[in-house]
Amino acid sequence: MNLILFGPPGAGKGTQGKALAERFGIPQISTGDILRENVRMNTPLGMKAKEYMERGALVPDEVVVDMVKVRISRDDCRRGFILDGFPRNVAQAEALREMLRGIGKQIDHVIGIDVPKEEIIRRLSGRRVCRGCGANYHVIYNPPSKDSVCDRCGGEIYQRDDDREETIEARLEVYRQQTLPLVDYYTRMGIYRAVDGTGSAEQITERIVGIIGQRGNNP
Repeated sequence: MNLILFGPPGAGKGTQGKALAERFGIPQISTGDILRENVRMNTPLGMKAKEYMERGALVPDEVVVDMVKVRISRDDCRRGFILDGFPRNVAQAEALREMLRGIGKQIDHVIGIDVPKEEIIRRLSGRRVCRGCGANYHVIYNPPSKDSVCDRCGGEIYQRDDDREETIEARLEVYRQQTLPLVDYYTRMGIYRAVDGTGSAEQITERIVGIIGQRGNNP
């Protein structure tokens, strides 16, 4: 089973990717993670990507797709994989489709995690991180015992610029313009299904598993 998790920032793709990877015994593949891994290991693709990153430019789609190709060629992907954070636009989706076709694979499911905008802003704007040890908190769901003080190391807890409401609004607008058209793209292919992304993480996981089961493609 080859799966794409789709949704706006703050929808919980990473959390659900981990849960589904454990449930089905297939790896979760984050393009951010494999990009950092390639740069850290100085692979040829990583060195190429680093050239763009050092200039402050976006890494070209073909480089990212090649990294994904290398990753899904590993033995742990023989039974399937979960893509988290890729593709981000129709051009990347087309490149991914052609790449998979070339190695005899295809995407079986695209699961869109639907979360209201207000809930996304509440989730992301409430996130806090410790300057000292990097521990994560949330003002609603996981607050520190003492305001602005890390329980683990006593360091200062702060809000990252990416988690400020105005930045979140801008990220959601980019998502709406660039990534949301993928709903129509994958709907036309007959593999897109939406799931309610509100409630507990466990409830959302079971909804996704139910959708996959209905389509009869359990690994």
